[in-house]
Amino acid sequence: MTYSTLSLDWPGAGIGRVRLTRESEMNSLRLELLEELDRAIDAVIAARARVLVITGTGRAFCCGAHLKYFAGPERVFTDRFETRDRYFGKIARLFDRIEAIGIPVIAAVNGFAMGGGFELALACDFRILASTARVGLPEARLGATPGAGGVQKLARYVGRGKALEWIMLARHVGAVEAAASGLAYRVVEPDEVDDASLQLAQDLMALSPRALTQCKASIHVSGDVDLRSARRFGVEALSALVDCDDWREGMSAFIEKRQPNFGTSLKGND
Repeated sequence: MTYSTLSLDWPGAGIGRVRLTRESEMNSLRLELLEELDRAIDAVIAARARVLVITGTGRAFCCGAHLKYFAGPERVFTDRFETRDRYFGKIARLFDRIEAIGIPVIAAVNGFAMGGGFELALACDFRILASTARVGLPEARLGATPGAGGVQKLARYVGRGKALEWIMLARHVGAVEAAASGLAYRVVEPDEVDDASLQLAQDLMALSPRALTQCKASIHVSGDVDLRSARRFGVEALSALVDCDDWREGMSAFIEKRQPNFGTSLKGND
């Protein structure tokens, strides 16, 4: 499978890595990139990968919407409804899909993550930020508002007050401040982003993939429903694991005082 806006490689057993490669456009969300990212996710799932890493190249992780679609000779949409159906809705559905994937997803934020690029990072489970990275939802500078989940997710991560400040002042937020607000798993030097993301991926690989799927689902459900419903979901999530292969291996390893071996769950990653 070939791509023109990204690459897909396998830096470790069970680890798929998507790298956005339109450096000259700061990895803006062209329609081609959206389609290819969707196909790359299909490939990662088909390969039964256990962790997905998403990163960028050059100065940007992803700078968000391809603004030339809305003005100038590259304008492609005729009205607000076509823009919604062919572009904004497609972005939102893709980011929802990334959030819902049953494996851990790591955003290795190598540079600017603005607007839709920050929303992409927020759709991931973990964010590793280069110390030089800057994130933000500055759409108000453009007469726009974040529409692919950024408002809702940012408010849940950093609280209403900070979300109001960052979004309504259209702030570019540095990596250290983002981490202090709970948005980053780690902040590392720019040349360490790839290694840090792979180390985190390896740490996740040591854990039960089935358990991680249920943990992730339980966490997301807890943010969407009332406490009692979330608790009931948690009971079902735990019960679904009872006596599966990972359960038996984990319990046996604990009794035998050894490290569990949950396998690689790979298919066709050569």
